[in-house]
Amino acid sequence: MTRGVRRIVRLNWPFYAAGAAAIACTVTVRAAVPMPAGADLLLRLAAGAAAFWMIASLAASWIVYDRSPLMRWRWIRDAIGVPPVSWINVHAGLDESTAALRRVFVGTGSRVLDIFDPAQMTEPSIARARSRSPDARDAAAAERVDYRDLPVQTSSVDVAFLLLSAHELRSDASRAALFAELRRVLIPGGRVVVVEHLRDWANFLAFGLGFLHFHSWRTWMRAFESGRFAVGSEFSITPFVHVFVLRRVS
Repeated sequence: MTRGVRRIVRLNWPFYAAGAAAIACTVTVRAAVPMPAGADLLLRLAAGAAAFWMIASLAASWIVYDRSPLMRWRWIRDAIGVPPVSWINVHAGLDESTAALRRVFVGTGSRVLDIFDPAQMTEPSIARARSRSPDARDAAAAERVDYRDLPVQTSSVDVAFLLLSAHELRSDASRAALFAELRRVLIPGGRVVVVEHLRDWANFLAFGLGFLHFHSWRTWMRAFESGRFAVGSEFSITPFVHVFVLRRVS
């Protein structure tokens, strides 16, 4: 199956178009224009890098989104242990998990919160993602909310899910505000499941400079500590995706 790869290409097609154009241009120029050996080497290196990261990003996306258990989300049941009575799923406009979570946690109370903030989340890929939600019913049911003031009663939620979404908050202050709100709405001992790519070597090799859109492990630790969450467990699903299971510290 290649559904995940097709989604990545749809959302990031300018990157792949630019890479293909760069390779084609390099081949054409080298064939038509004599040049010094140094310039020729630089052109070949640039074309090679473009080809490498196009292939690497597609391969990593296939592993993560099509071959691994990540997007089926059933693994979350074991990750959190005790099933929740109520939970919230917090996303930034592209909801690819609510339908599966409701199948995993049948009969539980749930709300879907869309924290999209156009002032911060300005990348064109986000706009494309918001227009291509895979489940129109879940997209329509999502509540547009301010991440600094969630419309959720204090101490009323067992688990909050942040599944490949929280990295869209680009500043420490924004992430701290979100985790402060999550602390408020969770019951004592409540949990948060955070799933993210990290700004690390694996994601650099897979996505090139695109890895800068992700946050480092230390950045996430600061965000968790700011909301007074303890990391109960953490693990990787493939070398490219990391999972943090947090517990609200009383």
